[in-house]
Amino acid sequence: MQYIIFANGELPEPYRAHACIQPDDFILAADGGAKHCWALGLTPHLAIGDFDSLSTIELEKLEGAGVTLKRFPPDKDETDLELALLEAARRGAEAITIFGALGGRLDMTLANLQLLTHPALEKIHAEVRSGLQTAWLLRPPGGPVRGQVGDTMSLLPLGGAAEGITTHGLRYPLKGETLTVGPARGVSNVLTQPEAYVDLQAGLLLVIHTSQNG
Repeated sequence: MQYIIFANGELPEPYRAHACIQPDDFILAADGGAKHCWALGLTPHLAIGDFDSLSTIELEKLEGAGVTLKRFPPDKDETDLELALLEAARRGAEAITIFGALGGRLDMTLANLQLLTHPALEKIHAEVRSGLQTAWLLRPPGGPVRGQVGDTMSLLPLGGAAEGITTHGLRYPLKGETLTVGPARGVSNVLTQPEAYVDLQAGLLLVIHTSQNG
């Protein structure tokens, strides 16, 4: 089953989020992400977090709609989005799409992207979507990147060097190369065919795909 998680960050071009949701998807709101659900005319199946971003009236609205609330104390080690991801993994999610993870506080944006490396998500395809951008984690041995010719794709190492990178179908090819944290070597490549491929021998790569249009 696919899980759709709404976090409390920015949601540009919300109609794109609505278009991604299928009838059988499980919708999970991380605290204030419930507001994005309401804006899209959606009722989440579950809301989770410390709920410091929702008023008493808004919480009552969730309860009145039959939404299950999973409350946590404000003083906790995990962010609300992290709790949502762990809940989805615990429930056996096969794929997770996250909206509202970017924008606002820079520390939260960076932390939300780093959550893709969480050990609990190792066997789950999890991606962050924001407008025309999609980000996901690539582990060895690599994988495809699908889009339109001319789309932008960036490769950023996370947690250390990413080694043995060979790309296929990109304007600026990498051939058995290593990307290290710091230099922007992997930024702003371009798809030259609808399906590119990235081979990866070791390490982790954050893939950021920016579409030219919808």
